[in-house]
Amino acid sequence: MHRGFVSHLAGRPVLRRVLVPIGCFTAVVVAGIVGFSVLGGVGLLEATFWLVDLTSIELHFQEHAGAERATKAYAIVVTAGLVLSGLWIGETVVTETFGGRIPTEVSRATMQRRIDDSDEHVIVCGYGMFGRTIANRLAEAGRTVVVIEHDEDTAERVRADGHLLVEGDARQEQTLRAAGVERATKLVAAIDDSNVNIQIAVVSGTATDAPEIIVRVGEEMYESVAKEAGADAVIIPEVVSGERVTRLLERPAD
Repeated sequence: MHRGFVSHLAGRPVLRRVLVPIGCFTAVVVAGIVGFSVLGGVGLLEATFWLVDLTSIELHFQEHAGAERATKAYAIVVTAGLVLSGLWIGETVVTETFGGRIPTEVSRATMQRRIDDSDEHVIVCGYGMFGRTIANRLAEAGRTVVVIEHDEDTAERVRADGHLLVEGDARQEQTLRAAGVERATKLVAAIDDSNVNIQIAVVSGTATDAPEIIVRVGEEMYESVAKEAGADAVIIPEVVSGERVTRLLERPAD
């Protein structure tokens, strides 16, 4: 399996939930082997065999003196621990699988691997009408788009539209790195909040190989602030759309 896929999956909460009962099962196994070795006076290999076949304990004490009753009592405790931890593992796996968590986490890990294999892509921060329009038009033109979105419902729309997705806050450096900011050619801060977009510009501009940064702002007063924050271009959707409507109005009537 791809090492990157494993590392991304390992960082997910679902795997940590499964590892807890597995860790308990392992601890019981180790405790059983060590306990049998001490109580029965046997080597670790033979103690391991006792863990698999409890009848070996009876055969051993038929030929050797020792703490037979204590060993058998310990065997009951170990067996109970193995059964309970094994049931815990099974119940956790079934719950996570049929609860949709495992498929979801695998899907996210696969998505992250695809992002890690991408370069010269465009990062779109925010998937409102503005960001969605940009992402879809770029995809139609054959460009690879990675969308950063923190809202779960909106993230589902990103997946439905077929874009690569990173769920998180685009103002966080780790989120931008997950989106491959150092391999991207352009980044569009498309959120409907001028202050948030300016913060994204500041953080993304600190990347070793920062992409061209395009920032959306809601008012002209933010334009100079955005450029000082590192924006290569500043877009005011209302101004752009107003200019387009004006051009349409100035066209001669047929």
